[in-house]
This record gives sequence, C-alpha cells and structure tokens, in this order.
Amino acid sequence: MELSVIITTYNSHDWLEKVLWGYSCQSFKDFELIIADDGSSAPTSDLIKKIKRQIDFSLHHVWHEDKGFRKCEILNKAIVTAQADYLVFSDGDCIPRKDFLQVHVEKRQRGAFLSGGAIRLPMALSKKISEEDIINQKAFNKEWLVRHGLKQSFVKNLKLTKNKSTGEMMNKITPTKATWNGGNASVWKRDIIEVNGFDERMRYGAEDREFGERLMNKGLKGIQIRYSAVCIHLDHSRGYVNQADLQRNADIRRKTKKEQPTWTPYGIEKKPKGVNGKQ
Repeated sequence: MELSVIITTYNSHDWLEKVLWGYSCQSFKDFELIIADDGSSAPTSDLIKKIKRQIDFSLHHVWHEDKGFRKCEILNKAIVTAQADYLVFSDGDCIPRKDFLQVHVEKRQRGAFLSGGAIRLPMALSKKISEEDIINQKAFNKEWLVRHGLKQSFVKNLKLTKNKSTGEMMNKITPTKATWNGGNASVWKRDIIEVNGFDERMRYGAEDREFGERLMNKGLKGIQIRYSAVCIHLDHSRGYVNQADLQRNADIRRKTKKEQPTWTPYGIEKKPKGVNGKQ
C-alpha cells in the first residue's frame, strides 16, 4: 500500500459520505483510507458499512467512545493502524479533488512534510453539493461554485486552479507559512513515530499546529502545496469550542516553541524520551 489516508470525523455522516465519494474517484488508486472516529453514534458506522460495498479501496473504521473532544487520541490510534510508509491527513468535512492524492504522492520528500489548505464553502452550498457534482468534478469548478454561492475572492479561489504552473507559482509566492494543517497535510510515518504522534492533552484549538511544530523542531521543513492539492471544506458548527481548552492548548504550544522538544510524553507512547522530552 503506497498511502494511508487518515480522516477524522464526529457525528457528521452526511458530510462524511460526500467526502468518501471524493476518495472514490481519485486518480491515484494505491491507498487505504482510515476513518478516525472520535465517538460517533450508529449513523456513522451504518454509513461506513454501506459505503464499503460500493467502493474499490480499503476502508477501516477506528472508533473510541465519546468522552468529549479527543481528536488527538483517535488520530494516534489511526496512525498505529496505518499500513503505509507515507500518511496523508484530512478531515471528514473536506472533499478532495480527483488529483488530491496524486499531488501528495508526487510532492512528498524525505525530511519534509506537505502543507495544504482548503476552500471554505458556505452552508447552503455545502448542502447543495451532490454525489454527481463530486464525481463529475463540478464541485471543484470555480465558476460553478461562485454561481451557487461561493464568495468571489481572486487569490483564495486560485486554490481551485487546474493549471499546474499557476499552482506552482502561487505555492512559491504565497505569504502563508507552510504549517501543519490537519485538513490537508502529509508526512512519512517514521517521522510521526519519532515525535510520538499527537499530544493527547490537547483539545480543540491548534492541536494540529503543535504536532507540526515538533516536526519542525526535529528538522523537517514544510513544503507549500495549498494551490496544488485541492479540497473543499464543508461548513459546520463547532459546539465543542471553549475558552479553557483554547488556553490550555496555547500554553502547551508556548512551551513547545520555547523548549523546542520533538517528543511528547503524552502521545502514542505514554512515556518521556531523553532529557526534557528531547531526542
């Protein structure tokens, strides 16, 4: 298996179904898909059972009990499950264009991670997109999206370009830093293991960024692919956001930036490594 793709979800089976349609029409076929499920109820597992009968790629469901926002924990479990040497990360609300995985395969490098982005859709447009729109790729056509409610933005909507040269140019000149963005990022599995995965103390709020900062502390560089690896982000509410979690995460990130550890003792393995968590 060339790629393991890990997508997170929580009680959003309608959105997850659209995302799985996106993976069903990828031009790159040698991948498995792992759904990292943070405690969804029966409709999600029912959908996965149904979809498994319709697709031609390997689909795995990694689930744990709903005890609040524990995305980092379920991600670590999914990472352990992954069979490939190279892992692509996205979310159950991000529909990939048909060349999404092909871009991640072609752009991967040793000593680096890939940093992508997403086009954020309004709720009405998110609901409107159908299986047919995804399969025939209308859902990634800028004019079609604008006609159905996407806000006009020349620079942001350039992320939908099909022109490789334009995408490469924009990747080079964008002022946006190549950080780890959990909705569209990839890296070698061995690099994830060497930093011990995601810090499970973290709840919602830049939890992905902290993981990326430890990768950079390890010496990895971020490579920008936000104008090459295209996905569209379906709108949704975030009832799990609270100030206490945001503050806790900010404190952990501050320490990661100050002390520059690579290893977290709160990750895949629950133990320290070296002095002050450094390798």
